[in-house]
Amino acid sequence: MFYTSEQWRFNGLPKHPDRSGTRAEYLPNSRRPDVETSSEWVLRSNELVLCVYGPAGVGKSTLAGHLSDELRSAGRLAASVFMATFPPDTPGPETMIKTLAHELGNIHPRAIPKIVEAMNHCHATSLENQLEGYILEPLRSLNHPHSLVIIVDAIDEWRHHGPFTKALVRLNSESAVVKFIMTSRLDPHTSRLPGIEKISVHSYPLRPVPQAVVKAYFDHHFESIDWDHGRKPNERQVDRLAELSGGLLVWGATVCSLLSHKFSGSTPHDILSGILAEEQKVGSTGQLAQLYYNAIIRLFPSVEDRKHLRNYLGVIVVLQEALPVHDFCCLVGMPLCLVVSIQSTLSALQTRLPPTGLEKMVHPASTLFHLSFLDYIQATLAENAFTISAFDSHSVVGLACLNHITSLPPVSSNQISFSSLHDIRRYAVKHWPLHVTHGTRRSHDEWVKTPHYSTLHTIPIAAQQRWATLFFNMLFPEAEEMVVEEQDMPSILKRIGDSLSQDGGDRWVFQVACFEVAVRLDCGCHGTWFELGRSYYEMGRKTRSPKMYEEAVVASEHALELLAAFNPERPSVLNTLGNALRSLYECTGDVNALNNSIPHLRDALALRPAPHPDRFPLLTNLAGAIQILFRRNGDLDALDESISHLRDAIRLLPASHPDRSLPLNSLGNALQTLFERNGDINALNESISHHRAALALRPEPHPDRSSSLNNLGNALQTLYECSGDIEAMNESILHLRDGLALLPASHPDRASLLGNLGRALQSLFEHNADLDTLKESISHHRDTLALRPAPHPDQPLLLNLLGNALQTLFECSGDIQALNESISHLRDALTLLPASHPDRSLLLNNLGCALQSLFEHNGDRNALYESISHHRDALALRPVPHPDRPSSLNNLGNALWSLYTCNGDLNSLNEGICRLRDALALLPALHPHRPSFLNVLAILLLSHHERFREIETLDEAIRLRYELLVLHPAGHRHRAYSVKRLAELLRIRFALIGEEADWEEIQALQREVDEYESDDESGTEDGVREEDSDTDGL
Repeated sequence: MFYTSEQWRFNGLPKHPDRSGTRAEYLPNSRRPDVETSSEWVLRSNELVLCVYGPAGVGKSTLAGHLSDELRSAGRLAASVFMATFPPDTPGPETMIKTLAHELGNIHPRAIPKIVEAMNHCHATSLENQLEGYILEPLRSLNHPHSLVIIVDAIDEWRHHGPFTKALVRLNSESAVVKFIMTSRLDPHTSRLPGIEKISVHSYPLRPVPQAVVKAYFDHHFESIDWDHGRKPNERQVDRLAELSGGLLVWGATVCSLLSHKFSGSTPHDILSGILAEEQKVGSTGQLAQLYYNAIIRLFPSVEDRKHLRNYLGVIVVLQEALPVHDFCCLVGMPLCLVVSIQSTLSALQTRLPPTGLEKMVHPASTLFHLSFLDYIQATLAENAFTISAFDSHSVVGLACLNHITSLPPVSSNQISFSSLHDIRRYAVKHWPLHVTHGTRRSHDEWVKTPHYSTLHTIPIAAQQRWATLFFNMLFPEAEEMVVEEQDMPSILKRIGDSLSQDGGDRWVFQVACFEVAVRLDCGCHGTWFELGRSYYEMGRKTRSPKMYEEAVVASEHALELLAAFNPERPSVLNTLGNALRSLYECTGDVNALNNSIPHLRDALALRPAPHPDRFPLLTNLAGAIQILFRRNGDLDALDESISHLRDAIRLLPASHPDRSLPLNSLGNALQTLFERNGDINALNESISHHRAALALRPEPHPDRSSSLNNLGNALQTLYECSGDIEAMNESILHLRDGLALLPASHPDRASLLGNLGRALQSLFEHNADLDTLKESISHHRDTLALRPAPHPDQPLLLNLLGNALQTLFECSGDIQALNESISHLRDALTLLPASHPDRSLLLNNLGCALQSLFEHNGDRNALYESISHHRDALALRPVPHPDRPSSLNNLGNALWSLYTCNGDLNSLNEGICRLRDALALLPALHPHRPSFLNVLAILLLSHHERFREIETLDEAIRLRYELLVLHPAGHRHRAYSVKRLAELLRIRFALIGEEADWEEIQALQREVDEYESDDESGTEDGVREEDSDTDGL
């Protein structure tokens, strides 16, 4: 066959393992409802991922295989991968993306040119770029009228699933081109699958099949069993088996396999009778465990048989790749006849066949047995007599591998390469560090008592060097042969680990194994402990796995203990330890980890005085950790400290330094937060200045330019909201539009810019009353919501923003449908947040405001009562010193005034006045919300005066109006309104007591009113209710 150069290159991509022997037969119509649901999702949904989840044995892989066949027949399959077919040494995310591309090209040859193009341009780029180049662009090139589907079975069983799922965020808005169907044992949201909260995912629980389906399964498979005299089980027996199955077809498959297996002296009816006599229905997990227990007892009746079985199972559970039977026997010291016998007998429990042509090999357990069986034999339950210790098995295999290393030829034998080694030696060279790592403990006292310790010390230095050369050749077959000059194994291992740190590929497992063995051999070397901790930390950053961060903390703490107080490497260890603890907090919410991280980062900073080049990153790391602490506890001292460190970081770099943009951006955000807490306009102006400076350092095509445009736009919008500066608002919208234009439709940050532009346009509408502006705002909010559907963590706040915008549309147009939709969105948002969520008060507040608007529209007192109830609940969640407590007090007071106006209840009016006084007492004199609160309280005090004619109440209202006049100087958009309202109150007091000073003031105010009216600038009052928005952006 003739191949073009393009085809040759394409054929060089990683290939999916042969799964012809691993496919479970799909019983026709056994999963019809699930297939229909999946098909409907493919046809109708805009979500990126359908995650089908359920326990081991429920039939996820069988369903995935059937869906793959169905979608391929319909021309809708892009590619599919089945993780159970890969060996334990599974490929990293880059290799998996290329494997998917190979599958895609095989199914759709027209995509091959784009795939080869990705091979030219995507090497060593980010996973996001590789997904776009290898998957998205080739699919786009097909111009398919519908989205094509990629199936990933058993995603949670893949060691490197974390970076892959995080990278999928780039495809979030591309569901019109590609969709993913994944299967997992756990709900992806409750199992904290990394990055899943940022992806549009629909979770679908896969339930056990109905009993009738299991019965049909038995009827079908019993046809192929050699029953005594052709006498099949009766209907009662089949019904009983179906009942015992609990709806798990894997249970049924195991029963059929046992019935088909030739036991010595046992007929299928004998075996069936034993199963029916001993089985009890104890739940799906218990049913499978009981079945596996009884099967092992029948297959391996003697104690000696089961001892050999445990040894065999232990080894294949930890085996990293298939070995010829003879080599396997040599590795573990088991007789060939015994291994062959166990293999033959154990095949009764296999749910998968070995790949074609590899039948005479010993395969890793995960490639032959169902996950439920592997879970059973590794369960640590007291009643499980067959529990396998993976630790002990790694220990055995690791020691066996080391024994093969001792006899390696010396370095001078250059004619021997890794590929030319015999299978068993290749395995030993490649995997002994991993097995020793997982089969021994780090404790020095325990390590020195192991045979691994003594064996490693007997390996000649020449053999150690030769191993390093072969190991490096295995990892980098195209590189020049490694010249090893180190004279001891710890140094050799550290050198290899350092080389792998610089490589940045999919070889992290080998890297960390080298460091793990090195710290065992030389437990007093702080540098190796530090590199081990850093390796775990870097993998934690990729996978967001708490386990990785925990290991990073342990290793870094050990390195710290070994370092003298003034060792020059101590700051680096402290920095890694502090960052690992901070990241652990971000993964788990463990506040102790966050509290412990900050002192370590402070200590690191103290050891790096200016002008040390590492002081800059230490300042930014410490500032970031302290900002997280501030967001947790609201302590302004923490925010001030963070700002101080960021200022120091900026001063360390010249104005044109490209790294300066990061602390400038962070400082701008921190200062805006400070303004929102204390109303200091100088902080906001400085924030804007820093965001401008950061933007100048991020010209196109800087990847963070859109982020800077977003942040600057938000800060300018905040300036408009507190000063009424329309130029600031117009510039804000311009920057947000520019930021949006820089992001492709698939970019994960696009939703943030859309949402913030929607907020800005809503603010602009409140200035110019242009209905088209408001409608564009609502459109952007709808688009944002579509990009982040439930259960995305931002959905409640996005629903809140859309609800607020729709309420504004109602207030300006009287469109009751808009208000009803607003209330519906706010209710939906509230249901998505647990009672303890910190944003719950925000939604309670805004729903209360919307319901009050509904009352004002139709007079429905139930809506008003509900409004007051929500405002009370919001207030209870905002105790002093919560920054939004004044807003809740204001809104509750306003709602109580509405209740007073409709029923005359004096208690409501008095409580409303009391709440508003409390609100004002909490606001500093220059807080941007103070004018609004002053206005509302003045209105309520006037109502109280009109009821009781108390001059003290009127005097208080006049004092408030005078304060408003100071806050609304000449030229302010609300000046005219404030002047009118003050003049009205002075007229009332003049009519009561006739003071000449009041009359003179009235005349002066009236002249100012006349000037405004001649300019047609009558002004409007400040908003009575304070609706909360996501002031931090999205």
